[in-house]
Amino acid sequence: MSSKDIESKVKELQELRRMKEEIDVEITTLEDLVKEEMTARATEDLIAGCYRIKWTSFQSNRFDTSRFKKDHAELAAAYTKASTSRRFSIN
Repeated sequence: MSSKDIESKVKELQELRRMKEEIDVEITTLEDLVKEEMTARATEDLIAGCYRIKWTSFQSNRFDTSRFKKDHAELAAAYTKASTSRRFSIN
């Protein structure tokens, strides 16, 4: 692939990323409007035509690695494993 081809692909990639950001904002806006209505109706379950919308609360338990490292630094270090990955970026 020539430098010109790569430049063209990167330009297309950047445009698609910009479009994705715009779409993500639109999605969030619409979701927030539906959530506001569900809050106003005090419901976690809503039927709208052929759609059933659920906005439910749930609890999850997660391991607090920051606190564990603070309270048990030596033990955390003994079980910490380094990994290598690659980051793709365009400037």
